Amino acid sequence: MVYEIATLDIKEGSEAAFEAAVKEAAPYFQKSRGCRGMALERCVETPSRYYLVVTWDSVEDHMVHFRNSPEFQEWRRLAGPHFANPPSVEHTSVTATFF
Repeated sequence: MVYEIATLDIKEGSEAAFEAAVKEAAPYFQKSRGCRGMALERCVETPSRYYLVVTWDSVEDHMVHFRNSPEFQEWRRLAGPHFANPPSVEHTSVTATFF
């Protein structure tokens, strides 16, 4: 299992519309191959910065199957107009859990 962590800087004043767009786009993630869940987190220090954390079975499920799907195009159609700049995306995996 891997986590996609996308850092999303949103145009100031567009935060509420962006959050609504993510909520509308959630079903596109849910029906995608290998997607196990997602969360949207808002940065406390920089309120126009968000972190989209998506749980995938594999990097391939995200980077190949989702990225080349109509669902990804819908995600970008809904959320893309609110981006202040291109998202930064990394993948992580849990190596230890302490509490």
